[in-house]
Formats: sequence, C-alpha cells, structure tokens
Amino acid sequence: MKALYLEQANGFDSVSVKDVPTPTAGPGEVRVAIKAGSLNHRELFIVHGQYPGMTVPTIMGCDGAGIVDQVGEGVTGAKVGDEVVLYPARNWGADRHAPAADFGLLGMPFPGTIAEHVCVPVENLAPKPAFMSFEEAGAMPLTALTSWRALMFKGQLKAGETVLISGVGGGVATFGLAFAVAKGANVYVTGESDEVLKRAYDMGAKGGLLFTDPEWRRQIGKLTGGIDVVLDGAPSPSLPNYIRAINPGARIVIYGSTAGNEIKFNATDLFLKSASIVGSQVGDPQDFRDMLAFAGEHRIKPVIERTFPLADAKEALLHLRDAHSFGKTVVVM
Repeated sequence: MKALYLEQANGFDSVSVKDVPTPTAGPGEVRVAIKAGSLNHRELFIVHGQYPGMTVPTIMGCDGAGIVDQVGEGVTGAKVGDEVVLYPARNWGADRHAPAADFGLLGMPFPGTIAEHVCVPVENLAPKPAFMSFEEAGAMPLTALTSWRALMFKGQLKAGETVLISGVGGGVATFGLAFAVAKGANVYVTGESDEVLKRAYDMGAKGGLLFTDPEWRRQIGKLTGGIDVVLDGAPSPSLPNYIRAINPGARIVIYGSTAGNEIKFNATDLFLKSASIVGSQVGDPQDFRDMLAFAGEHRIKPVIERTFPLADAKEALLHLRDAHSFGKTVVVM
C-alpha cells in the first residue's frame, strides 16, 4: 500500500509517499481502508523531531475515516463494510482526568492514517456520521476531540458564558468556535488577519481582535465585558494580554504551546479572582463519543481549507506549514 512515511525526524527531506507493507488485522483489531484523513501541526513537529517520545520510522497522521475491510480474531461489534471514523489514539486508561503512561497517538508511536490502510483496536471505531462525507469525518478526530475536551470537560463551559478563542483559524480553535456557539456561549476571538476574523464572525463569533495589534490587551475587556472561559493553544504571548479581562471563577484552558513555553503574568490577576489555569490534551474515548454526538445533534462539520490526493501528501504538509490560514488540510486516499 502507499503511505505518507517519515524515515527519520530530520526535516522534510525524510518525508515521502512510498510503498509499504499492507497490514493485517490481529486479534481484537480491524483493518480500515482509509478514504480520507487530515493533517495537524503535530505532524510538523514530528518531522523535525520536536515531539515527546519520538519513534521513527513511522506512517504519519492520526486522523482518519474509512471502511472496515478486514476483521481480526475475536472482534465483535464491527463487520466488513462498516463506515467508520477513528479515535486518534490508543491506551488512554481508566482515569478520565489524564492518560496512562503507555498512551499514544496514531501516526507516532502507532502506525498512522495517511495511508491506504491502518489496523486499530475495534474500540477505536465510531460510526461515521451519516451527514458527513469521508473528507469531513476524516478532518474531525484530533482537533475536534482536543477542542471538545478542553471546553466541555476541562473548561466546564455553560450556555450563556463568555468564551475567548485565542488564535482562531487553527483546527482546535475553529472547532472550539463551532462548539461554543452551538452550546449557546457568547464567543469572541483573536486572529491574525481581518479575513480570519470575518470568517469567525460568519461562524457566529460576536467580536474579535487582531493579536498582531500590540494594543489588543487594552481592548479585550471592553469588547467582551469579561471572560469566563479561554481556549488557548499559544499562551506565551496571549495570556498576559487577556488575564486582566477574566471574570471571577474563570477557567483558562491551555492545550498547546505553539508560540513558546514560558508564560509571565501577575499572580494576583489569577488568585484574587479565584480563577484557574488548567492543561488539557487530546481526550479519552468517552470525550470522543460525546463530541461526535454533539456534532451530530448540531450538524457541526469541519471547515476544510484544502484537499490533496495521497500522492501529494507531502505537498499537503508543506501547505500546512507555509500557507494555512483557516480550517483543515485533508488528504484523500
């Protein structure tokens, strides 16, 4: 089969679409003929070895949707021909608050989804939402799951609360905007351009600010009237700009560090408002089921920015690095 393959973690010269052995489903596993998957910024970090627990070589990608075409020994609850979307990880464990030590995502350390086939435990399967295409379903798993857990499980978002989505345009933030609007929250965003902000308004955001404006910290409190929940994947530059606008009891949920690891702010801005900063990563299988159910109830689909064939999957990665603006980058097998 053909797959997007990373030989070594030393840059894009080590990435190619190549022929690799087609896997066979083992006991408790199913094999899925992938119809579509999507790329995430995670893949860009992996290419350069900037990800915890690196193991290479690997087939890349953790998002996928397709059709079951082989069922391993002892499998129940799945059959050949089922249309499915894949939970993007393995081995979360029993604790809903944090994953087990052997937890990992598809696409490193486990074989990935930007390939013609992948084998996963049957527990990784969920029915493909009937109202979504394979391309749409394949764009959901990692970013939608991460966003859902951060807002709903960690952030405990309630209808009527005010939410700040920091850095809208990326996959997690864009899903966060859609989920929060559907939940009945008052959603505000920061973005890199007027075009990005306009797209956020079209999705239901009530207002927004350019994070490229050095004065946005002076405007955020007046714009929002006070923030109850923040969804932030780049807190190093952004948190000091909005922390004085949070309400008493606010929850700041951090799911990434794409702009650096160090955060500086005054402790009094946090404890005098009985606010909390909480970390969140990916999500467990229950989060995945809850997210898909909510998306189905509200007919939430991903925003797809651009689609590439598998033969051009490396170019899809380069697009994500160099030209991505708003929504998901999808690879069709």
